[in-house]
Amino acid sequence: MLIAPEAAPTLLSLGKGASFYWHHPVDAGRLTPQDVAPLQTRLASLDSGPDATTLQTGTGSYIRATTGLGRVLTSFERDRTATLPLVLVAAIGVGATAFAVLLMAGGLAAERRRNELALLRSRGGSMRGMFGRLLGETTAAAVPASITGIVLALVLLPADRYLLSVLLGSAVAVTASLALPLRAVAAHRRPRPAAREDMAAARPSRRRTVVELTITVLVAGAVAALRRRGTVSGADPFLAAAPVLVAIAAAILLLRLYPLPLRLLARPAARLTGAVTHLGLARAGRSPASAQLPLLALLMSLTVASFGGAVLAGVADGRDEAARAAIGADARIDANFVLPEKLAATIRKVPGVAGTLGVRVEPTASTAGFGMPYSLLSVDPVAYAALTRSSGLPAFPADALLHDDGTGPMPAVVSRNLAAKLAGGTTSVQPAIGTTEIRAAAVLDLTAAAPNTDFVIVSSAQLVKRHPDMNLRQFTGPTVLMVTADGPIDGKALRAATAATGGDLFVSLLSEERGTLSDSALQSGARGIYLAAVAGGAGYSALALLLSLLQAAPQRAALLARMRMMGMGRRDGRRLVFLEMLPQALLAAVGGVLVGLAVIPLLGPGVDITALAFGSDPGTTVPAGLGLRVDPLSLALPSAGLLALAYVVLLAQVWVTGRRRESTHLRVGDR
Repeated sequence: MLIAPEAAPTLLSLGKGASFYWHHPVDAGRLTPQDVAPLQTRLASLDSGPDATTLQTGTGSYIRATTGLGRVLTSFERDRTATLPLVLVAAIGVGATAFAVLLMAGGLAAERRRNELALLRSRGGSMRGMFGRLLGETTAAAVPASITGIVLALVLLPADRYLLSVLLGSAVAVTASLALPLRAVAAHRRPRPAAREDMAAARPSRRRTVVELTITVLVAGAVAALRRRGTVSGADPFLAAAPVLVAIAAAILLLRLYPLPLRLLARPAARLTGAVTHLGLARAGRSPASAQLPLLALLMSLTVASFGGAVLAGVADGRDEAARAAIGADARIDANFVLPEKLAATIRKVPGVAGTLGVRVEPTASTAGFGMPYSLLSVDPVAYAALTRSSGLPAFPADALLHDDGTGPMPAVVSRNLAAKLAGGTTSVQPAIGTTEIRAAAVLDLTAAAPNTDFVIVSSAQLVKRHPDMNLRQFTGPTVLMVTADGPIDGKALRAATAATGGDLFVSLLSEERGTLSDSALQSGARGIYLAAVAGGAGYSALALLLSLLQAAPQRAALLARMRMMGMGRRDGRRLVFLEMLPQALLAAVGGVLVGLAVIPLLGPGVDITALAFGSDPGTTVPAGLGLRVDPLSLALPSAGLLALAYVVLLAQVWVTGRRRESTHLRVGDR
């Protein structure tokens, strides 16, 4: 209604004949997930609750509040609930990896200072005094670092709730402070004679065996529970820790098997004429038992990275499959009636178009034949099979339609629902060319030209043979043009070429359909967390490897100095240190790849990534095989990077050691 400004007061005299409206825009930028529940309560109260009663009583008139915000909030809360278990898997994976690296750092520090602490203990140092001294040293570094991390988290990533950030930062401080003292107290609680603890010769104790069996049972329980209940059952920390537990179990198994190849390789290496290979393998087998901690941290971090990559790859593949199932080719052109005759020739001239195929699609009402709606497709079986093969959709059984002698029911390929309706019998369909009796010759779950619907596919040539008198274009001409590409298709050029032929045509592109399946804000945040999990896993694996290499650096430098004094050259020195480190680095790299591959079939059936890919209420048909996918980059790149990093660090150490005097390294350990 448009009125003059001076006429507005007359609205007051209309009485019950006027309705007044107030529009209150929503400042969505200030909403947080914590506001959803209180806001839903207030909206319900304004709609039909105490607030609505107060408004009507206070104004003396009927006031009604209407809003679409409630549906938005409900959809957001549903999506958030569905994605929370997946986010929890990534968060627990990264957190557990960080926890393992902190414990590894404390264990390596305790091993490096073993002689110092043993000397203090032998000279009358008490356990309480040693614990307090080490706790003071670690606290002096861990507490300021944790406070700095908490402050940076609150400043760079502000949120309404800061308690969780403070608690996690405090947990880091406590872990980093206590790892070294507790490890040292456990190692020096009872005096023991000095002896080597070679990894290749160590025999696990009964206590360690019991612990390993307990962890194995927990892993089996977590995997079984996740496969049975799945992530859709809610955010369960035990289920979310399943990838980490699998990595721990794999580390236990690999550490049990690790000495075997070293013992087998050491024997033939001892018969070689050169000393480098034998000495390198011997040094690898004599690495202390504390070298198990880096392997555990490495496997956990690599597993987290590969699992995160598998989730992201599953989301991307699922969206690609959904887009391809909706379009059926690289592009398609639909018409309400028959396509123009010159359309196919015109479209083939568009840059990027490789070929076209016309298909006749006739929607059929639920009252005809099967008692449910379906689409009747008339196709060239051989060409249509080639189209589905190039599109990556389920293979089309062309042979099922080619063997027709023209007598009896006509063979057809039907969807699974229609096949169940037929139950091996026959029925009549009513295409425009004439009524035809069909039988199910093959069954398909999905077809290119009729996405998201049930279908009956028959051979167009055989259909014309059965109704030769009705062989007219309006009865047999294609209504859908499927377009395949050998490169990017220019959407503007395709639409311009389509419009030039005339007719009421609708153009759909695969790239545009894929673009509609983009992330919402919630999905983007969850995807960002998984990207951070992949990067964090790779970063923690590199950190664990560097700490392990630096812990053994003094002994390695002394070994190189002794070998140079006995005439070994730099080239042999590089070979020696690389052979010493190769078994452990190779075990971690190969083990990380194997565990990453094993996690997908073990945990895949229980991990539902539908909410992460399409939301809790998908607007498209979810692919049947949606799930975790192997991501070669996140699987192999961190492991290959570990080997490359180890080689670079060892080369740098050999180069630095060669530039110093041998006497500097031969006095390692003297104080």
